[in-house]
Amino acid sequence: MIELYKDKVILVVDDDPDVLTTITTALSTTGAKVLSASDGNTAVEIAERDNPDVIILDMMLPKRSGFLVMDRVKAKKPRGGKPHVIMITGNLGTRHKTYAESLGVEEYLNKPFRMDRLVSAIEKALGAPAPVKE
Repeated sequence: MIELYKDKVILVVDDDPDVLTTITTALSTTGAKVLSASDGNTAVEIAERDNPDVIILDMMLPKRSGFLVMDRVKAKKPRGGKPHVIMITGNLGTRHKTYAESLGVEEYLNKPFRMDRLVSAIEKALGAPAPVKE
């Protein structure tokens, strides 16, 4: 995945510093501009300023929940359009997953998850990169 997403912006939002560091480090080789936030209000500010292609969003955050962040950043935007949201959570309930999907979440991953599952979800959200023209 090296340099596949050099023109893409990915926002990682989680209040656990270890999770935030792990994901941002894993994505650092993609070529994407990787931004991070540790609370919901900061996530909204960054999303509105930088217009990310993908948001990896924890469901339970301080200051504003992942659901409220998503509601704000997806408001008045077409379903399936950017930002693509991948929700990550430690909550195993299906009710939250169903609600997240009704808001337009494209992937819902329960923690702990394998990094390759997250990368696959990002690739799916962004679509296959365009072939290089010679």
